[in-house]
Amino acid sequence: MSYIENSLSKGEKIYRVFEHHWVIKFFLVLHLILCLTVVWIPVALYYWLSWKFTEQGVTNKRVIRKSGIISRKTDEMKLGAIEAIEINQGIWGRILGFGTLTISGRGDGDVVMTWMANPVKAKRDIESADYEEAATD
Repeated sequence: MSYIENSLSKGEKIYRVFEHHWVIKFFLVLHLILCLTVVWIPVALYYWLSWKFTEQGVTNKRVIRKSGIISRKTDEMKLGAIEAIEINQGIWGRILGFGTLTISGRGDGDVVMTWMANPVKAKRDIESADYEEAATD
């Protein structure tokens, strides 16, 4: 069971779990190819585990990003606290369809979701979850 599923509060439902873009899988394969040299094996293993243990999603109450292989780091923000969602895409991100979302809100920290496949759709999904939550209140 994933962290997002385990952390749901009473009445909270998962709205969407965001996938990483396929480009990150390309880099993982590149690392695995470089594993042919014994020195590169720990680096490739670290990147693969980092990708595998990262979860990013939105529920009907909050936005969640969890990362960490052995330790755990979570960034969470209630939907009602979101003030802005910024999309950052470089030229390759625009061409291949990936990017980073920075979700800003009231308080100190931002939630930064990296290597997002189709970040414009992910932004719409977050805004839709916020709208649906406000409509049910």
